[in-house]
Amino acid sequence: MQPINISDYKVSAPFQINGSTTYEDYGASKKELEKALEKTRENLGELQDTLYAHGKYAVLVCLQGMDTAGKDSLIREVFKDFNARGVVVHSFKVPTELERKHDYLWRHYIALPARGKFGVFNRTHYENVLVTRVHPEYILGEGLPDVHSVDDINDEFWDKRFEQINNFEKNLAQNGTIIFKFFLNLSKDEQKNRLIRRLDKEEKNWKFSPGDLKERKLWDEYMACYEDLLNRTSHDHAPWYAIPADSKPAARLLVATILLEELRKYSDIKEPELDPEIKASIAEFKKQLEKE
Repeated sequence: MQPINISDYKVSAPFQINGSTTYEDYGASKKELEKALEKTRENLGELQDTLYAHGKYAVLVCLQGMDTAGKDSLIREVFKDFNARGVVVHSFKVPTELERKHDYLWRHYIALPARGKFGVFNRTHYENVLVTRVHPEYILGEGLPDVHSVDDINDEFWDKRFEQINNFEKNLAQNGTIIFKFFLNLSKDEQKNRLIRRLDKEEKNWKFSPGDLKERKLWDEYMACYEDLLNRTSHDHAPWYAIPADSKPAARLLVATILLEELRKYSDIKEPELDPEIKASIAEFKKQLEKE
């Protein structure tokens, strides 16, 4: 299998979606990719245990992509070897009535991982500069005091919202949250194939919604919004990675590899040292237990 150079996928402005690669296999078969993922996620699981014991950092993993990009299955496969107490997954849907009574970042704030844990956002705060930008009428439901009609949702509005998101992430990073953002870069042709498979397989029918086809017609608008947000919000403290998503096994391996290689750079993430007195008495504690 060909080596994976994770820097090839880190978004550095200017990034263009048109012409970017949506397929990788690293010269490996599906079975070889799955085998490589098994080893990588095993190492990730061990690192997660250490992160939990260390208790100084939180890790936030953000996943964005078009429908059928493979977010759910990626979460299942990449985090399979994690201790359940160390990872929490949040899937953000249409905001609830309670969530609309707060600012748009509130529901993301309260879902953030605690120190020592991984948090996975399946769709993220970026929906607020993505879906709402394609459908600006959705902003009217937020009840903002200065927005009375779609005409009020102008370039200045979006500039301010991007600034708010950048500040949100900067604050998290400065307070010990390690942020990873993955854009699952799916081709339009592959999305069509996956939608057809949902219709062909009865056990997958439940995943299909007619709304998927309506949003598909807006593909170009979505890609323009994705490209803009990737370029505006990819920073060293909260980088975006554009993940070729046409091959699910390769996409899962790439995400796992990025997580493992980047987290290993934090040399201070170590298991805490035992109190010297307890450490000196380990043999005695063992004897006590063996005498029971």
